[in-house]
Amino acid sequence: MREQETSDPPTSPHSPHTPHTTSTYERGSFALARCVCGWSGPARRSRDRARADAASHEAAD
Repeated sequence: MREQETSDPPTSPHSPHTPHTTSTYERGSFALARCVCGWSGPARRSRDRARADAASHEAAD
């Protein structure tokens, strides 16, 4: 299965003083959210739900 990214997955480590930076990407028919801190949301069929997961993770900081 081919992975299609809508943005680059995070590669930089998260420090306590760095704000969370999330991105979403697609793997097949699923959308996922990731953060520079290492957090990864559940696979969703809805891009909007994946973006909402990312937003709630950023707000939880």
